[in-house]
Amino acid sequence: MSGIVSVYAVFANAEEAARIARIVVEERLAACANILGPCRSIYRWRGAVEEAHEVPAILKARADKAGQLVARIAALHSYEVPAIAVWPIEQALAAYADWVGSEG
Repeated sequence: MSGIVSVYAVFANAEEAARIARIVVEERLAACANILGPCRSIYRWRGAVEEAHEVPAILKARADKAGQLVARIAALHSYEVPAIAVWPIEQALAAYADWVGSEG
């Protein structure tokens, strides 16, 4: 294991993604956030099929901070039930893993 994780989260818009990404990087819960292009989401919510344009992001963090990062994103998020998932990183370039470990 590399000791780092990627955290995938989906936001209502680019502004929310950037606001939350900046906060968690400033608070050193994440080393970096990549805010991706808008996507079209189709999902079931409270018995109805819904559709929305959303903005996904991938945040890089130390594995031991993943729980704190997930909780902080959820606390800042506009959704009642935000999509936030942690992906373990099995292997990474050593210099990259060291950087995430020192910054996140």
